[in-house]
Amino acid sequence: MITVAEAKDLIKKNSSVLECIQVDLYAATGMVLAEDIYSSIDSPPFNQSAMDGYAYRFSEGNNQLMVVGEIAAGDSSHTYSKNNSAVRIFTGAQVPEYFDTVVMQEKVERIGNSITIKDVDQKKGMNIRLKGSQITKGSLALISGTFINPGVSGYLASLGVNLVKVIRRPRVTIISTGNELVAPGAKLESGKIFESNTYSLYSALSNMNIQILNIHKVIDNELETRNAIEKSLIECDVLILSGGVSVGDYDFVARSLEACKVNCLFHKVKQKPGKPLYFGKRENVLVFGLPGNPAALLTCFYEYVKPALQILMSQTVAEKIKLKLKEPYSKKPGLTHFLKGEMIGNEVKILGSQESYLMNSFVSANCLVQLDEERTDFSQGELLDVLPLT
Repeated sequence: MITVAEAKDLIKKNSSVLECIQVDLYAATGMVLAEDIYSSIDSPPFNQSAMDGYAYRFSEGNNQLMVVGEIAAGDSSHTYSKNNSAVRIFTGAQVPEYFDTVVMQEKVERIGNSITIKDVDQKKGMNIRLKGSQITKGSLALISGTFINPGVSGYLASLGVNLVKVIRRPRVTIISTGNELVAPGAKLESGKIFESNTYSLYSALSNMNIQILNIHKVIDNELETRNAIEKSLIECDVLILSGGVSVGDYDFVARSLEACKVNCLFHKVKQKPGKPLYFGKRENVLVFGLPGNPAALLTCFYEYVKPALQILMSQTVAEKIKLKLKEPYSKKPGLTHFLKGEMIGNEVKILGSQESYLMNSFVSANCLVQLDEERTDFSQGELLDVLPLT
């Protein structure tokens, strides 16, 4: 049995970034750029009005100005060069070369086709977005490794980019094992429980913008388990098994993985919950055997599986933060504890219902609190390692 730190180090060493693919910009949110992006245009591509108002030449602003035209957003360029003139202009429209300033429509007096500027604070160049003020043609816009969030997506689109090279998302398959499991919505017979682990994993993966390739549900049968594993190893990058990972008479996962020539890198970690956690690899496929108890499974996902997936996608792995313990807590020595907690300001409260089968405390939990392996007593106000879940 290895320590938490050793387990995480083995996962990190055996996880590597996936290859890049080209996708439509609509599909790229949540992915990581695999190329530098250089702007093919000046942005804005022309001097652009930032207001609804009137474009004019600043040096003529003390005069009465004749309105000689109107320019809406999207209109092609017009040429105006008449002295003491102005044009009615709208937000986003191209400012003709002769004019160098825009005055807000509320700051003028218009009588017929002439205007008088009433803004005493007006300065040359006001209310004009200059050509190339965001970025100039040929300049580096974004570097490889940038996480594509909504702002990045909008920025790329504004530069005319519609296809990008990104690190692809991993193909993930889930195998859920257990004779006792019944699908939600089915009749619950004596001795059965509703299966929830695939729903937790599906939700957690969806939050990472990862779609599950397949979900296989198998009974506690070695041949059926082995066949499901072999089929999954051919199709996916990451295989997650739920349940059957311990050493009971009906736990077939570990020996089925061995029969499928998966190289076991560790099996059992000095932690609570999730001590029987399994991690292995066949060629480039990562294999996680998670405990069947629902809270233990989700805890192990956040602590071990999610960081590995982030590495595969070249995303930054979330680091733990330090928060003050709101109330004192005690545990037995010998195992690292991961406890469901609630972050409140700069403090963290350890919640009740910590048993590995209880999911009700995960409803209000927004973090996991890590308690060191050999320590027993933790004082109020002490700084602890906390993994935010939001």
